[in-house]
Amino acid sequence: MSADHSVTRDHGATRGRFVIRQGGKAAEPTHSVTTPTLVIADHTGVPDSLRGTGAGLALVAAARKDGFRVGPRGAFGNATRKKHSARADVFV
Repeated sequence: MSADHSVTRDHGATRGRFVIRQGGKAAEPTHSVTTPTLVIADHTGVPDSLRGTGAGLALVAAARKDGFRVGPRGAFGNATRKKHSARADVFV
């Protein structure tokens, strides 16, 4: 199943997140900002209602579009990095 996802970005000086909201639920990877273009994704929360909809890949695409490289530290980020080689340029 696939859906169009609108991703918003909430960034501070040292912490941030990309967010997809749908049906009162939110999918979001939270991260630590290490440089202006490198973030360390430390947690990704995806509710069951958004699993399998492409929400996670939309979050990765948003990071790429905004010029970020991502150091994945959680299970989702590492699995995505390994499974989707076409997105390898986003991960460090």
